[in-house]
Order: sequence, then structure tokens, then C-alpha cells
Amino acid sequence: MIEYMVIFIVGLALGAGVGLMIKGKAAANKVKDAEAEAAKIISNAEREAETKRKEAMLEAKDKFYQARTDFEKETRDKRQELQNQERRLTQKEENLEKKIDVVDKRETDTIRREKEVIAREKVAQEKEERYEAGLREQRQLLEKIANMTAEEAKRQLMLSMEDEAKFEAAKTIKRIEDEAKEEADKKAKHLISLAIQRYASDYVAEATVSVLNLPNDEMKGRIIGREGRNIRAIEAATGIDLIIDDTPEAVILSCYDPFRREIAKLTIERLIQDGRIHPARIEEIAEKVKKELETTMKEEGERAAFDLGIHNLHPDIIKLVGRLKYRTSYGQNMLMHSREVAYFAGIMAAELGVDQKLARRAGLLHDLGKAVDHEVEGTHPVIGGDLAKKYGENAKVINAIMTHHGDGEPNCVESVLVAAADALSAGRPGVRRETLESYLKRLEALETAANSFKGVEKSYAIQAGREIRIIVKPEDLSDAHAAQLSRDIAKKIETELSYPGQIKVTVVRESRYVEFAK
Repeated sequence: MIEYMVIFIVGLALGAGVGLMIKGKAAANKVKDAEAEAAKIISNAEREAETKRKEAMLEAKDKFYQARTDFEKETRDKRQELQNQERRLTQKEENLEKKIDVVDKRETDTIRREKEVIAREKVAQEKEERYEAGLREQRQLLEKIANMTAEEAKRQLMLSMEDEAKFEAAKTIKRIEDEAKEEADKKAKHLISLAIQRYASDYVAEATVSVLNLPNDEMKGRIIGREGRNIRAIEAATGIDLIIDDTPEAVILSCYDPFRREIAKLTIERLIQDGRIHPARIEEIAEKVKKELETTMKEEGERAAFDLGIHNLHPDIIKLVGRLKYRTSYGQNMLMHSREVAYFAGIMAAELGVDQKLARRAGLLHDLGKAVDHEVEGTHPVIGGDLAKKYGENAKVINAIMTHHGDGEPNCVESVLVAAADALSAGRPGVRRETLESYLKRLEALETAANSFKGVEKSYAIQAGREIRIIVKPEDLSDAHAAQLSRDIAKKIETELSYPGQIKVTVVRESRYVEFAK
């Protein structure tokens, strides 16, 4: 029994020892696995950290490269701008030096010419003295031979030659005038009547004011703004006078320039639609409207050229033609007038067998100067001729522009046709208008100025005040005095009266003898 117990105890001891050994090995294995897992985690963490470090370095390099690229681009743009400025300054300096050289050359030429003129005057004076001495000798010799003084001989010879020349000249002039008038009247009446029959257009009279309708009277207060700031901003941005009175639901835009009035009208209409009316918005809308009207003017010019079959016009000339839509003369729209003149000139050119396209081109451009005559000094024919020359127009077109009011001599048939077409378009009944009171006062002032001179029998202001015709007393004034009278009346009109364009002064002197056969 004891032996079995001893064996049992020994077995328990052995079993416990074996169990402890097995647990020790298991614990060691767990430690090894934990160490391996920790090493693996550390390795993964190091790899991830290395990857992020590389990504951060790449991102930093990209940002650095982008910053360097932007800097280089900005530096390049600045360098280019500086080079352009330097180039412009160099060009201006060269131009200035050229102008200085030209001025110096002109000054030198002027001094040289002045010396030449002085020398020529001296030579001419010496020759004149010699000629006078020789003439005195010859006169004394002739007086001695003819037994008559020089004054008596001259008077007798002049009287004889004057009577004969007057008689022959009068017959020749009368015959030529009769023939020319008969033929010219027939041809002119035919051409003008044909042009009028083949053309008909409506026209709209422009004034110096425009009326803008408002949705309600409350809008007037918004247009005026606090302490009038909005109305001041509108007037400053558009250059018009804005009149707000008791007229219900309406305001008045006043300005002599239809282009400015159109800008102001469209600006206020858009402000009303937008609802935001304050100085900054007013300036923004006004500037936008101006740009849109510039585009509209170009389109109007292109449409006019296309309708008339005119090609190869300079873009700046097309804009100026379109600008004539916003220019009036005596209430007549200048773009419509120019189109009429082009059409009339083309019709008459076709009847005469001359260049129709050239006539229409000159007709369309004849009032080109009126597009900028309020900005440039000079008459509109001269301004228009200079613009046409600047943009490379035909020499005949330039001549037609500069002579269509009789300021020079036409060098081609087309120039004469343009002048006739201009008078025809402007002289049609009702196409131009003027207030009756100022019109009558201007005509009365013209006739009063003419009647103030001695020898004037009657005077008539005709052609809507563009011509004054004076009938003089033939017994009081000679032909020479009549010619001098026309110049004196023209000078008095220039100095004392205000009028548009030019006024033709015609003095008529004639003698009539009446007898009755009984």
C-alpha cells in the first residue's frame, strides 16, 4: 500500500515537472512571436515613414519648381515690358531728333530763301528804275511827235478800245451764255428729275432734346438720388443736361450732340430695368453703353457701304460713317443725307456714262468731316478731305469731298455730281428744319445788311438763307463798283452775323430801256 502511494506521489511530481517544462516552452515561444511581431511593426513603420518622407520631399520639390517657374515668368514679363518701354522711348527719341533735323533744315532753307529774296528784290528794284527811266524818255519822245500828252493819248485809245471790246464781248458772251444755258438747263433738269423720281426716303427730324418715359413718378426721386448725387453722376458720365420738371412720368435729356443723348437715354433705361441706381453703377452702365454704341456705329457704317455696293473702305472710315447716324444738320440726319447723296450721284453718273461706283463712294464720304468737326478745327470739307487722304482714298474722292461746297475747283465729273447731289438732298422740301422765328430773323438780318449800302435797290435772301441776291441801281454804280460792293457785303456779313456754312453774295446790275410803238 505504501509503495503504491510513493509511486503515486512520484508520478505527481514528475507530471508537475513535465507540465512546468511545457508551460516554460510555450511562454518562450510567445515571447519569440511577440518580438517577431514587434520587429515587423517597427519595420513597417520605418518603411511608411520613409515613404511619407519621400512624398513630402517630392511635394516640396514640385512647389519649389512651380514657384521658380512663376517667378521666371513674372521676371520675363517685366523684362519684356521694360524692353518695350525702352524701344518706345528710343523711337520717340529718334522721331524727336528727326523733327529737330527737319526744323533746322527748314530754318536754314528759310534763311537762304530770305537772302535770295532780298537779292532778287534789289535786282528787281534796279531793273524797275531803269525801265521807268526808259519809259519816261519814250513818253517824252512820243508826246513831242504826236503833239499830245501821254494822258490824253491813253484816254483816247482806251475809250476807243473799250467801246469796241465791250460791244464784241457782249455779243460773244450773250451767244455763249444762251447756248450753254439752253443745253445745260435741259440736261440738268433731266438728270435731277430722274434722280428725284427714282429715289424716295423717309426722314426723322432730330432735336436737341429727348424725352424719356418713366414707369412712375417715384422713379424721378431715385434718378435724382440723395442730395442729387445720382443726377450729377449721370450728367458727368454722359455729358448731357438732365431736366426733371413737373411733366408726369417723364424726364428730358438736353444736349446738342445726339450721340451723347443716345448714351444717356440707354443708360437711364438700363438703370431703371436693373433697379440699382447709384454713382458707381451709373458709371459702369454708361461705359458699357458707349462700347455697345461704338459697335453699333461700325455696323451702321458697314450696312451703308453694303447697301450702296461700296467696298474696301478703311475700318476707321466705316466707323466715322456710322458715327454720322448721331450727327444732324438743321434736323437732317447726316447718315441718311450721305446715303441720299451717294444714291443721287450714282444715278446721275449712270446717265452721263461716268464711274458710278466712284460717284457713290464720294457721295457717301462727302460729309465725313462732320463726324469729328466738333473735335477738330476747320471746315468739314477740309477735315473730311484730310481724313480721306490719311486713310488712302482715291484722289478724285478727296477732291469731291473738299469741293462739294464750292470751296475749290472740281477736277472730275464725279466731284460736280456730288456737289449737285448734296444740294439736291439738302434742298428737298421739308428735309431740313429750323425754328421759324430764328429763321426769319436770320433772313431779315441778311437783307438789312445788304440794304445798308449805297446804291442798293432791292435785296432778297434765297436758298434758305444760303444766298443773298442784291439788285443795284445801274445809274448809281458801275460794274467795277458792283464787284466791289459784293466783296464789301460779304465782309460785313462775316463780321456782324452768325450763320451756319457759307452764304453766297450775288450782285446784279442791269439796265432796261423801254419804249412804246404807237
